[in-house]
Amino acid sequence: MNLRMEILGFEGCPHLEAAEIAAREAIEGLGVTVEMRTILLADDREARDAGFLGSPSIRVEGRDVEGRTGPVTGLCCRVYPGGAGAPPRWMIEAALIRAIRPRGILFLCVANSARSQMAEGIARSLVPGDVEIFSAGSAPGRLNPLAVQALAEIGIDISRHRSKGLGEIPADRVDVVITLCAEEVCPAWFGRAHRVHWGLPDPAAVAPGGDAAIAAFREVRDELFRRLSMVFGA
Repeated sequence: MNLRMEILGFEGCPHLEAAEIAAREAIEGLGVTVEMRTILLADDREARDAGFLGSPSIRVEGRDVEGRTGPVTGLCCRVYPGGAGAPPRWMIEAALIRAIRPRGILFLCVANSARSQMAEGIARSLVPGDVEIFSAGSAPGRLNPLAVQALAEIGIDISRHRSKGLGEIPADRVDVVITLCAEEVCPAWFGRAHRVHWGLPDPAAVAPGGDAAIAAFREVRDELFRRLSMVFGA
């Protein structure tokens, strides 16, 4: 599949190059074929005609990577979440995953007890019915009860999930693999699939007991929900 990507900005934008670099890295990492072009807008009229949302903006298959649609005000800079001047790489990757329309997505970490389990549960709550969602680990342990609690707080039940090894995953039904390890060495996947690495801190590394432990799970939960909503959202 050949995808279209447009990077819109204006000459002299201090963040345009960073957006181009992030876009190239996302394309290369995922292993997708993309026709990428940068469009420099000269004035407010061109900006309005292009539906410009601020520099730099990236569109994949005509859709803004952040999902924004307006309003259009002319030539201006753009601010992304966290005050960044360019979109983070994960946001571009999410837009690319959305565009390739995978039929099966696998989330990987080491123990398949927290991050990948929460990702599986969140993705299942968001995806259309014809998309399969899997999770697994290279050294499966047991489902962390705080992962169950964190998702139950937002109405998602993973209490019947269990930790699974790589051998239990049907490789021929996986189109995209998302690894979530940060401190550890993530498991390798030898099947044919597009790959993305979203390194998130292991919430289970926080000492159990007290508010800090569940807070760590909520933080990872919310970040996963934010990213996966951009993959599967309307």
